[in-house]
Amino acid sequence: MEEISDREILDRFANVKTRNDAFNVLVRQYQQRLYWHIRKMVLDHDDADDILQNTFIKAFKALDNFREDSKIYTWLYKISTNECITFLNNKKKRFFVPMVDVEYQLSQNLETDTYFNGDRIQMKLQQALLTLPDKQRLVFNMKYFDDLKYEEISEILGTSVGALKASYHHAVKKIEEFIKQI
Repeated sequence: MEEISDREILDRFANVKTRNDAFNVLVRQYQQRLYWHIRKMVLDHDDADDILQNTFIKAFKALDNFREDSKIYTWLYKISTNECITFLNNKKKRFFVPMVDVEYQLSQNLETDTYFNGDRIQMKLQQALLTLPDKQRLVFNMKYFDDLKYEEISEILGTSVGALKASYHHAVKKIEEFIKQI
């Protein structure tokens, strides 16, 4: 599918007659990349689908006010990231359980997930990621899997590049330690 420029999507969205078409283009253009970003954070397919849907609902409501300070994808990525963080925080609060128990539950879900088709090493990497604090896991996912530059991550998370580099470094060290214990 040929990507349509941000400008064209915004122009179509501004016109009431082509608004729905523009939004459908936006969804088709970005849903897969956003889904996998979300999925890496929450691991569960159904939760990822729900968060993706919430992301697009928020985007639809706010697209008229999009300031074009960034690309649409960066803006959507930020919305989905915030939705992931909110979801994970709510999950911790809702069940009144320590984070270790939430990590264990997510790990168990990953092992029985029919959508996960990775090998043993990928499973261990995902389990290692679950041991990281949310912020470190998010930074690691964005840098390692999504191959974003620190400047892009900084724009999305509103954190300094130096702090992001430190978070990534700590995440890598913790993952290495986890995998050595196998």
